[in-house]
Amino acid sequence: MTTKKTRAMAQSAAKAAKASSTVKVALLGFGTVGSSVARVLAASKFPGVQLTHIFNRNVEQKRTSAAAKSVSASVVWTENINDILKSDVDVVVELMGGLNPVEGWLRKALVSGKSVVTANKQLIAYRGASLAKVAAQHGVQLIHGAAVAGGVPVITGMQQGLCGDQVMRLSGIVNGTCNYILSRMEMGADYATVLADAQQLGYAEANPSADVDGYDARAKLCILSRIALHAELDPDAVATQTISTVEAIDFMYAKELNCTIRQVSRAQVDGTLVHARVAPMLVPLTSPLAWSHGTQNMVVASGRFGGDVVFSGHGAGGEPTAVAVVSDLLSVAQGCKTVQLPVRKRSVTGEFMAPHYLRFVVDDKPGIVSAIAGALAKVGANIDSLLQRPGHPKHRLPFVVTTEPCLTSTIEKAMNSIAKLDCMLERPLCLQILVPEDKPE
Repeated sequence: MTTKKTRAMAQSAAKAAKASSTVKVALLGFGTVGSSVARVLAASKFPGVQLTHIFNRNVEQKRTSAAAKSVSASVVWTENINDILKSDVDVVVELMGGLNPVEGWLRKALVSGKSVVTANKQLIAYRGASLAKVAAQHGVQLIHGAAVAGGVPVITGMQQGLCGDQVMRLSGIVNGTCNYILSRMEMGADYATVLADAQQLGYAEANPSADVDGYDARAKLCILSRIALHAELDPDAVATQTISTVEAIDFMYAKELNCTIRQVSRAQVDGTLVHARVAPMLVPLTSPLAWSHGTQNMVVASGRFGGDVVFSGHGAGGEPTAVAVVSDLLSVAQGCKTVQLPVRKRSVTGEFMAPHYLRFVVDDKPGIVSAIAGALAKVGANIDSLLQRPGHPKHRLPFVVTTEPCLTSTIEKAMNSIAKLDCMLERPLCLQILVPEDKPE
């Protein structure tokens, strides 16, 4: 038997042995999602997959917690990351979040031949392209299906199911916390009360800025843009707007316009440029995005050939996210490959051509509407309608102007001028109004 033939047989035997062997798994993080992943693995007993290590700070507290009861006694618990990196585990499942020190740990894991499954949206948004190159160089996988929309398989659906289309536009609700707050406000609650409830329920952090100011959704939009639009965006260049300035009165006026208000993440290809924004927007009640309530997520992908495809489901919570993580883990364990298409860095702008909703609170006096109309006309924006609900005192009167479609920068110039009027009691609120869009060409 020739040496070449012997070598080929040995390689074939090695591959067969590896295919039939158990895939060993390490968990980084045993919080809400990590403990749910351990519980799903224990309950389902997937053949060929074994949880062997769990890493967490203050590990003894986690090991003795109620959540750890489902974990096999054979699992090694550690607070030394080197116990994971130097072990014989095949897949590292990272559920800790943040960039540092997690990025460095995962790079070492990939270099050492371990595949990585992660739900870390900030890491993938800022470092995903770089980490993917490291994974490819070392013949392992980096999978992050749980990084957007939790248990909704939007990333997998776009990577595998829509790769044959040319997706030109994304719009969606990808932050369950904001959707919970705004859909509660739609029913009459005020922002501060609902935020406090969201914090008590664990939907919002003590410092809710990442959610309510749009940074969480921005990271997810950048991930989706890379997957669906094949565009690498700088997250810091994507425009964001807080939902904290939206008030109950805005939902009343929105209803008169046959709309509601949601935090919407948008991205649209325009040649080599991508228009992207995360902001509260008026959404027509006929839009699928208006139908999403509570912590539900929804993403609409608009393709050149296939038209609109809607992904929807519960995006928040330990168990829905754990389902996505475990699905990614099984994909790696069974050697499934994802479709890889070229991704290019793209410049990003927050400019959109859209009608706008402008809400003012004024000390009422003659000439206010004329002054506002003049400021809009000066930049080339036209008023479409004016709404004023009865029952408010003249010394603090809220009213609304809607405009015909104009550029974001155009309306911002007008708002800066209007905000300086003596009658204005607070900074005017400006929201885009979503309108039905034609099929991408």
